[in-house]
Amino acid sequence: MRIADVLRSKGTFVATVDPDATVAELLGRLAEHNVGALVVAGGDGVAGIVSERDVVRRLHERGAQLLGRPVSEIMTKVVATCGPEDSVDDLSAVMTQRRIRHVPVLVDGKLAGIVSIGDVVKARMDELEQSREQLQAYISQG
Repeated sequence: MRIADVLRSKGTFVATVDPDATVAELLGRLAEHNVGALVVAGGDGVAGIVSERDVVRRLHERGAQLLGRPVSEIMTKVVATCGPEDSVDDLSAVMTQRRIRHVPVLVDGKLAGIVSIGDVVKARMDELEQSREQLQAYISQG
């Protein structure tokens, strides 16, 4: 299964935040979109990614004044990305090795979607279900 198949199923909407937005604004957007991470969109594409985990860890370190600081101070700047033709298996390995849960999908350097670990697990479960159905059909025919 390819990333394009996952996007076809889930859609291509990506919630983003500006690097100059405050952490408080970020929290509002996370809640508004009911997601665990936002892509930080800069003038020339993906500037970073920021997750609930990033916020919690930095709040613990810096305290409540962090809420007024810009997202650019807490975002991950080196972002793992994938393309629509990449396989779900390959992305699963990258997510596991790098211990990340959200990967933006890029086409020609432009944001085209985002895949979460939940999307990867769902895709793997769908593949297993298809295999099970095929095996049952084969067994009952022969």
